[in-house]
Amino acid sequence: MEDHDTGAGAPEVGVSRASPPPSGQASPSAGRQNGRPVQPWSGQGQSGDASQYQNGQNQKAKTRKRRKRRRGRKVFVRDDAYLAAAGLSAAPDSAPASRPPEAIVAPLPSAAPSRPEQDVRRSPAQELPVFAALDLGTNNCRLLVAVPTRHGQFRVIDAFSRIVRLGEGLTANGRLGQPAMDRAVEALKICGDKLRSRNIRKARLIATEACRTAANGAEFLDRVEREAGLKLEIIDRKTEARLAVSGCGSLVDRDTQGVVLFDIGGGSSEIALIDLTGHRSPRLANHIVSWTSLPVGVVSLAERFGGRAVTREIFAAMVEDVAVRLHAFDGRDRLSHVLASPKFHLLGTSGTVTTLAGVHLDLERYDRRRVDGLWMDRDSVDRMVEKLVGWDFQQRVANPCIGADRADLVLAGCAILEAIRAVWPSERLRVADRGLREGILSELMADDGVWRNNGRGRA
Repeated sequence: MEDHDTGAGAPEVGVSRASPPPSGQASPSAGRQNGRPVQPWSGQGQSGDASQYQNGQNQKAKTRKRRKRRRGRKVFVRDDAYLAAAGLSAAPDSAPASRPPEAIVAPLPSAAPSRPEQDVRRSPAQELPVFAALDLGTNNCRLLVAVPTRHGQFRVIDAFSRIVRLGEGLTANGRLGQPAMDRAVEALKICGDKLRSRNIRKARLIATEACRTAANGAEFLDRVEREAGLKLEIIDRKTEARLAVSGCGSLVDRDTQGVVLFDIGGGSSEIALIDLTGHRSPRLANHIVSWTSLPVGVVSLAERFGGRAVTREIFAAMVEDVAVRLHAFDGRDRLSHVLASPKFHLLGTSGTVTTLAGVHLDLERYDRRRVDGLWMDRDSVDRMVEKLVGWDFQQRVANPCIGADRADLVLAGCAILEAIRAVWPSERLRVADRGLREGILSELMADDGVWRNNGRGRA
């Protein structure tokens, strides 16, 4: 962005706008008085009274100028420390004596010359370190670029999200299909361009379940590196669960005693049990007492049971499939001591719960600001699930918070949600439109120490 009025029309460094013109030169303001055109006064053809009046006016004007100069000397003071801090050199001691003291000043950064080597004005985004997080999942490709702000928080300065369905056909074939890989690579090329256009301090680029389980997952990531210029890291399920928790820390209130956080993905679903009855650490992930990663997500479940024409019997079969998997989770009872407490709740981070929230709010178009952090009570969740199960495929497509991209997946997500709610019943569900990327950014910034140094990182 170009800075306006930084050098153009400004005086040279070391010269005040109030400086008088050198002897022999006409003042640029000659012929004007108080900013208005006046006739030059020559002293001819005027009465004595007029001449005295004009002399009096001139004397008053000189007095006003002297007062302004005195005020100016109080304001515009030479300050070598300021000059050094601004990256400018002090004016030489041999400056012409004819210049008034206010002429030897450090210009404010906004009035500095526009030459790049002397331009000390920067936007906040230029001054702060930039971090990036990319998550290539079974269904989506998402990127966030952000700068740190207040402690534990950041501001997103760029983002990208596209449904690529990388895991399409993976359940049946065990391999990533060519069209799916092509879609993902095209999305990743866009992400690569965005990352290369910025001075990124640290980034973490991850791939999850589809690349974990596909026989050709590593081969696909080699292609990504060649064609998109991005080297992605396949993370394990434990890391995925921890990052999901890290991304949602600000949505867990200080008086909360227990949380079951779940992330319903495309190919897997991560569940973390968080016990907050003891002393609370700044990092929510430090309080995970048990976790599991179910090898089932909205894409894999919909491919096995069907996602377009879902009868109530098919929906019940999907719920039962997930319930069997949860029954095998040994650590599911680690929060039994807080389940009955009003300070226990569920926290969902996924397209399933955000879709339910959008339908619940009857939004004409999805609005993250209204969804992220929304509380839904048990009855509201029951009604929304019942509504979606009762809709046919075209009705789901027509809803602005579902659309064609999610219409065949949303009921599989609802089935996973219902199985989770059966094991950990709660009166409240909090909705999070955030997750892995936010967790990555939080951990990158914390590890880099930016919040310990007012957002500017280590020296």
